[in-house]
Amino acid sequence: MATTYKRGDSDIRPWGTWEVLESADNYCVKKIRVTPGSMLSLQLHHHRAEHWIIVEGEAVVTLGEDRLVKKADEAVYIPAETKHRIQNNTSSDVVFIEVQTGENLDENDIVRFDDKYGRI
Repeated sequence: MATTYKRGDSDIRPWGTWEVLESADNYCVKKIRVTPGSMLSLQLHHHRAEHWIIVEGEAVVTLGEDRLVKKADEAVYIPAETKHRIQNNTSSDVVFIEVQTGENLDENDIVRFDDKYGRI
């Protein structure tokens, strides 16, 4: 299955925004902005891995059972089937580039375990 994203797609979420910079059958590149005090859900994906490169700010990343502090120019690799989350505990935006890789990049390939905003 190909990606469900197209270049220029974007969305506003309770935690910030995302925008697709590039996409193809087996990868998708997004720019993601997380506003101060916000966090993404604790989640995993069955069919894709993600690479996160922090380009602005300081984030707390949950990767499996670990919590890592990551700053600009630092990266995290998230294998498929690994619980993960990013949160912004600072007073400035966190911006990161997300590179999704895999054979199925469907937005519905998400299992949420905890969500501050009540999404299932």
